[in-house]
Amino acid sequence: MKKELLVVGDRVLITPEEGDDRTRVGLYLPATALDAQQVQSGLIVATGPGDAVADISSLDEEPWKAERREGKRAMQARIGDHAIFFRKAAVEITFENERYLVVPQAAILVLVRHEIDI
Repeated sequence: MKKELLVVGDRVLITPEEGDDRTRVGLYLPATALDAQQVQSGLIVATGPGDAVADISSLDEEPWKAERREGKRAMQARIGDHAIFFRKAAVEITFENERYLVVPQAAILVLVRHEIDI
């Protein structure tokens, strides 16, 4: 049985880039950002539908009481974009021996998109 990884809400799934001061798409990340691991970059491999999800910062012993954000957000991030995002907002997961980061769209600082000429 084949498994499929589905991203929910207004989150994106990212394959992280590691250890360089310049991303694969040529953006320079200053040492101050890298040293403190404030930001990280990676390739977006999946996006959620943009539906609002509960505010996880309010989760405590009673997660069902979390306030739900209303509405649907337009997902600016697309599969194939390179993203620079706040590292502390990312959650690391492993799926079928691959390492990914799940990042809320709100934690993405910039996107680099390569438009294809047709």
